[in-house]
Amino acid sequence: MNFEKVKEVIVNAVNIDENKIKLDSNLESDLGLDSLDAVELGMALEEEFGLTIDEDKLASFKTVEDIVNFIDNAN
Repeated sequence: MNFEKVKEVIVNAVNIDENKIKLDSNLESDLGLDSLDAVELGMALEEEFGLTIDEDKLASFKTVEDIVNFIDNAN
């Protein structure tokens, strides 16, 4: 599972305390990400994992687990 790596990317991309990031954390309500943060996170994830994430897919991510599942299935 890529959870630890995704957590590291979130911490570095949007400057969130890693202790707040859980697999079931909601990106908006639990972590406070807004649309600009989501775009920054998307770019950081693309760079880290060598993926392309289209805008619709990025907008569909609600939890950290959604991101991890997407990356697990992409590899």
